[in-house]
Amino acid sequence: MERYKIGTGALILAMVASASIGAASHSAAAFKKLQSLAGDWAGKDEHGMDAKTSFKVIVANTTVMETLAVSGMEEMITIYHVDGDAITLVHYCPTNNQPRMRAVPETENIEELKFSFEGAGNLPSLSVGHQHQLTIRFEDNNHITETWIWREKGQDTPMIFHLTRKTN
Repeated sequence: MERYKIGTGALILAMVASASIGAASHSAAAFKKLQSLAGDWAGKDEHGMDAKTSFKVIVANTTVMETLAVSGMEEMITIYHVDGDAITLVHYCPTNNQPRMRAVPETENIEELKFSFEGAGNLPSLSVGHQHQLTIRFEDNNHITETWIWREKGQDTPMIFHLTRKTN
C-alpha cells in the first residue's frame, strides 16, 4: 500500500511537471509568433484613420518592443516578454499610466493572443482611463488586427487597427 502511495504521488508530480512544460512551450511558440512581426506595419483604424506600428526584437531576443502611432495621438510603446506559461506586456501610454497585461496561450498553433489587465503603474483608480485589454489576431504572415480596449469609468471602448506588413 505504501509503495502504491509513493508511485501515485510520483505519477501526479510527473503529470503536473509535464503540463507546466507544455504550457511553457505554448508561451515560447506564441513569443516566436510575436518575434515574427519584426518590421514596419501600416493600416487604418475602424474609422479609416491612419495607423502605423513597428515591432523590434531586443534584449538578446528576450523582448519585443512595439511602437504604435495612431493619427491624432502621441506614440505608444508596448514591451512584450515571456513569463513562464504566459506572454506579459507593459504598455506605456500617453496618458502617463502603464497597464500590465497577460496572455496565456492554450496551444502552440497561435491565431490570436488575448491579453487581460493585471494592474497598472501610475493609475490612481480603475475609473481613470487606461488600456484594459489587447487582442492581437494573426490573420496571416502579412496581416494582423490589434483590438485595444480602452476602459474609463467602467465603460469599454474598442480601438481596432487593421495592419499590413510594409515591404521594402
